[in-house]
Order: sequence, then C-alpha cells, then structure tokens
Amino acid sequence: MAPVVSGFSKLSKADKIKWLAEHHFNNDSNATNTLITYWNSDDRLQRLHDEFTENTISNYYLPFSVAPNFLINGNRYTLPMTIEESSVVAAASKAAKFWQTRGGFKAEVLSTTKVGQVHFSFTGSPERLQEFFIQVKPKLLKSVAPITKNMEKRGGGVKEIELRDKTTDLDHYYQLHCTFGTADAMGANFINSCLEQFAQTLVDEAKKFESFSETEKEIEIIMSILSNYVPQCLVKASVSCPVQELPDSKQLSSLQYAKKFVRAVRIAQIEPYRAVTHNKGIMNGIDAVVLATGNDFRAIEAGAHAYAAKDGTYKSLTDAEIKDDQFIFSIEIPLALGTVGGLTSLHPLVKLALQLLGKPNAKKLMEITAVAGLAQNFAAINSLITTGIQQGHMKMHLMNILNQFEATNAEKEQLIAYFKTNTVTHSEVVTQIEKLRS
Repeated sequence: MAPVVSGFSKLSKADKIKWLAEHHFNNDSNATNTLITYWNSDDRLQRLHDEFTENTISNYYLPFSVAPNFLINGNRYTLPMTIEESSVVAAASKAAKFWQTRGGFKAEVLSTTKVGQVHFSFTGSPERLQEFFIQVKPKLLKSVAPITKNMEKRGGGVKEIELRDKTTDLDHYYQLHCTFGTADAMGANFINSCLEQFAQTLVDEAKKFESFSETEKEIEIIMSILSNYVPQCLVKASVSCPVQELPDSKQLSSLQYAKKFVRAVRIAQIEPYRAVTHNKGIMNGIDAVVLATGNDFRAIEAGAHAYAAKDGTYKSLTDAEIKDDQFIFSIEIPLALGTVGGLTSLHPLVKLALQLLGKPNAKKLMEITAVAGLAQNFAAINSLITTGIQQGHMKMHLMNILNQFEATNAEKEQLIAYFKTNTVTHSEVVTQIEKLRS
C-alpha cells in the first residue's frame, strides 16, 4: 500500500514519476520509460499540456481521425473525430457516402438556451418571498452587469430569472431558475459567475427587506451551479429519400429494409435495454466530434441521456418513419457546444479541427455534431438488420488483435488477406497466427 503523500502537486514532474515508480511500479524502468515516451518532444507544447490540468505526468493519446463526404445543408464537410473504437470512423464515413447522393443531411438548431440555478433554503412565508423576489429581480440583473457586458455584445446574456418553489419535493427548498444565452461559447464559467453573484445579491438584499422577519432575512444558499441538462439547447438533424433508393438485396427488398429499419428504431423507443446501446452508438459519433473540437463530452453525454428519459422512460434519441413512400430518419438532441473559450484557442489539434470544419460558430458545430450522431446510428442499424454488427466490427478490430500478438508486417499481410473471406473472431485469429508461426 502506497504511503500518504503531502505536497504531491508541488513536486516536479520527474519527482512525481519517481514517487509513482517507487510506490506503485516496483521501480520498473519500463513504466517510467513509457510515461516519458509519451511526452511531447516540443517543450512548449508539453508545457501547454502540463498546464491543462493538475499532476500531469504524461500525455494519453487518442487517434485523431477524419470522416469525409458529409453533405450537410448543401455544404460538404470532413469531420474530425477523436475516438479509439475501431469501427466508428469507418461507419460514419460509409453513412456519409451513402447519403451524399440522396440529398445529404439536413440540420437545424431549434434553440440555444442554457440553464443555471441558485439553490437555497428559506423557512418563512412563501408569499413574502415572492414579494421580495419581485422587488429584488432588477437588482439581481444589475448586479451581474459587469459580468454580462461582453457577452451581451456578442448576442448573449441573462434571458430570464424565475423563483421556483420546490418545497413539495424538499422542505424549505427554493431555487432561482435562470436561463442564459452564451453566443459561441459553451459558457460554463460565464453562467457560474453570474449565478454566484445572484446568490450574493439575494443574501445581501434579504437582510434589507423590511417585510421579512428577522429569521426570514437569513436566506441560506446551498449551491449555485449551471445545469448540464439543456432541453432548450436543441438541434435536429435528418435524412430522407424515396424508399426505392434504400439498399436492395436478395435478402431484403428496399421496402422490407425500410420497414425493418423503422421497426428496429421503434424497439429502441420502447425497450430501455436496447435504447441504452442504441444511444451509446449515437454518442460514439457525437463524442468523437465533441472531443476533437475541445468541448466537454461528459456534459454532452449527461445532457443527452437525461433528454432520452425526459418522458419518464429511457428511449431512443432517433426516430424513423415511412411517409408517402419516403424514408425519414432523424435525431433531436440537446448539445451545449462552444467554438470560443476553453481549449478551443489553446489546444493545437482543436484549433486544427475547427479550421477543418471551416471555423464554424456554435450553431454550425451543433448541426455538424448532431449529424455525426445520426450517421453513426444509421450505420449501426444498417449493419444490425442486414449482416449483423460483428462482421464489420471484427474486421476493423482485426488489427488490434494482431498488434496484441505483435504480428510482423508479413504476418499481418497474410492474415488480412485470409480474413477478407473468413469470419474474424479472436479465437480464429489466434489459430491462424499459430499456424503461421508453426
């Protein structure tokens, strides 16, 4: 068991690694060398990475890939995707290629409102609290004027402040429910700064409010924080084509394909066990773009899954239908994204990713990211209702298995050729490697 360490964050990076090697890696030089191997050879870049977070000892690389041929609202894009899962980029690219000759993807931002809340306790009269709120609301807005000044110039700012009585859910619990516009920024720091100032103003003004009793003047702030549930920061994306333009094979006619596809989506709308995996596939595409563009994929994940359960049952984020001989496939999802602030102006690859997309504003990035999720879901369902998911996935996974066994280039060439006509399974790869090596 490693000893308790004090002042770890103040140690140099070399000393942090030395401590880890001594107490966790049994002084294994391979562990130390691995950490050092992933340092950036450019000292300036490495210092930049070191300062992104606390106690950095190395860099953890993920592949930075691209998926071309995305036709979105009449414009062609190559999407940056940061993800380690082998089949995701290939699937997205395949879906993009399929739909580019069928009108491409349509995408539209429905709203961009974000939410933050001041949570507080109040033990007095709800009526007097409401009276106080009406009086203090202008002062709340005035108190954040220095914070909102620049954001307002960019078209953002505080949209509304509501007093919400939540005492039926929790004794003495109230909240200021606040909505914001943050222009091209994700806006977390902006929102949280406003909320903390609202909280301070609320407390200060309560002490001066004459209608309050002495106990009522003591409003207790519990916390002030933005919400990653953004059901009013929505984007919709869709594809459509005549049914006869869908895949047609001996196994499934175009109409049978369409009906089976719609039914597969319907299952994900009524069966949570399927819905979770269905939506995970959507997030494969979305997270990859979110990561590549320096946004917070954890916030996006939380908000998306909350939205999937907004009606009381967790279900699919996509929908499909056949209407007047047209196949229509769509997604509606909350995406609080930004193209300024955070890592967008710091991380070199993030800047490159945004340049690749034509330096989009936040709304354009919302549209592009939603399309990535829709394309990924189309590719997954297409595989599920035809060949099955494993055929394509395992062929993409083949290289990972070969690398696990440290296959030589010659071995890789022979085994890739073999598995072009044979099913890839881990056990079969092992068998074929052993045959080659024997």
